[in-house]
Amino acid sequence: MNIDLSRRGFLKLAGAGVAATSLGAMGFGEAEAAETAHVRAFKLTTTTETRNTCPYCSVACGIIMYSKGDVKAGEQADLLHIEGDVDHPTNRGTLCPKGAALKDFVKAPTRLTKPRYRAAGSDELVEISWDEALDKIARAMKDDRDANMVQVNEDGTPVNRWTTAGFLAASATTNETAWLTYKTVRSMGIVGFDNQARV
Repeated sequence: MNIDLSRRGFLKLAGAGVAATSLGAMGFGEAEAAETAHVRAFKLTTTTETRNTCPYCSVACGIIMYSKGDVKAGEQADLLHIEGDVDHPTNRGTLCPKGAALKDFVKAPTRLTKPRYRAAGSDELVEISWDEALDKIARAMKDDRDANMVQVNEDGTPVNRWTTAGFLAASATTNETAWLTYKTVRSMGIVGFDNQARV
């Protein structure tokens, strides 16, 4: 069978085919109309969206957490879903396997949510309040700093070095938080200062 089709006729036929395919893809077809007649609402439309930073490594990927429950009203929020933040410049919505499993990390039954204290000589950890924990940490730091602060070196030059304590900071923070952490640690005289990006 021989089809006699000019170049102009071929272009008209191809244009009509593209137009028909485009109309079908935009939902003007009968099958498309039947499928979209009962649109189901998205699962996450009734949830609270919270942006945060993944806590695992030093890359500081952006995440979006979806939860139900009004925290401002005193309700416990139930975390439903975590995904990468497509607007975040670091990861642009992608997550590594650890970041993708963050929901399990948050909901783990072994996750600690309150500070614990083990007294000297004891083999038992006791839950204490955050105020008690911060008071104990502040007292221990003050006592150590008072006992071990190096005011001047051998030449008599003021140095104000505290060499018996160290500080491990989080690298997955904003620039502002990192700057404040650095200034706080250095103002106390702590020499040993690092973050988990190098650990």
